[in-house]
Amino acid sequence: MKLSPAQCLDWLRLIRCENVGPRTFRTLLNHCGSAGAALKALPDLARRGGAGRPVRTCPREDAERELAAAARMGVAFVALGEDGYPAQLATIDDAPPLLAVRGQAAVPNQPMIAMVGSRNASAAGVKFTEQLARDLGAAGLVVVSGLARGIDAAAHRASITTGTVAVLAGGHDGIYPPEHVPLVEALIANGAAVSEMPLGYEPRGRDFPRRNRLISGLALGVIVIEAAQKSGSLITGRMALEQNREVFAVPGSPLDPRAAGTNALLKQGAVMVTEAEDVLAMLRPIIGHRPEPTNPEPRLEDGMPPPEPSPDSRARIVALLGPTPVSADDLIRLSGASTTMVHATLLELELAGRLKRQQGGRVALI
Repeated sequence: MKLSPAQCLDWLRLIRCENVGPRTFRTLLNHCGSAGAALKALPDLARRGGAGRPVRTCPREDAERELAAAARMGVAFVALGEDGYPAQLATIDDAPPLLAVRGQAAVPNQPMIAMVGSRNASAAGVKFTEQLARDLGAAGLVVVSGLARGIDAAAHRASITTGTVAVLAGGHDGIYPPEHVPLVEALIANGAAVSEMPLGYEPRGRDFPRRNRLISGLALGVIVIEAAQKSGSLITGRMALEQNREVFAVPGSPLDPRAAGTNALLKQGAVMVTEAEDVLAMLRPIIGHRPEPTNPEPRLEDGMPPPEPSPDSRARIVALLGPTPVSADDLIRLSGASTTMVHATLLELELAGRLKRQQGGRVALI
């Protein structure tokens, strides 16, 4: 697949619309047949879901400005389904429809290993990270991380010559932390920086867990180095498990709070890492195997908006929903409604801002 310029503009507009995330985007595309048709159907679908006001759609002019600004920065958009889209990332169920790439576009499609850890890293942790990143880079793996202070930055710097990918929490012109702008400029010579966020977007606290799913999604596995309990690095490790990635952990002193999370991962079955060969031994059997993307949502008739559920069907489905996440399969079984009606109702509720989709395809009312 290769998007035309007009299709790319429609895709960008759709993913920038209110209440449209990666999963909703794919559902809309499958239900309506194209991003252009989805944009037309969006206001009515949100109204049917009980939106209290008209849903905000991305104006064509805003999307055109973003595309022009991206081109000036040397940022290219690659669409899910296009040849240049990272094959590993395409396998997660909330892969971004459009990935903005700056640097060497082919690098994110090479075998990658993620390295994450404490921002307040110890000298020993930084030293080990640098050695491990150099060794893994020399073995042919691209190192991916989140550009944070501490372990992330050490991993990037040590693998600049062999190739590294920085996953941004904000837009390409909103590098965080700002002191890492020179690091990004250096790493794009042999690597890349990637983001799903709009240009001009400054990252907030809630954006970093969202970024973390891309770090693990791009990689064959995640190495956690120095992570305290309840740290963002452990969130990345959990996401890696949900995405069927390998999880590795570097052991640390029981007296150092920065090692509490990694030691806990080891107790839970993570692969212990004391040298690069520990990682390579696990990954060699899967390197070079192109992964299969996840299955799309059930597809309705192309080019047509989802049919409007009957009042009775919608009422039965909504009555089964609550703050506790449930699967669509359970809603279909318990409501007695058809698969089409359940997915149409969930889509309407989500566009109205009343529903949240969670990992594993489960849904809950907001």
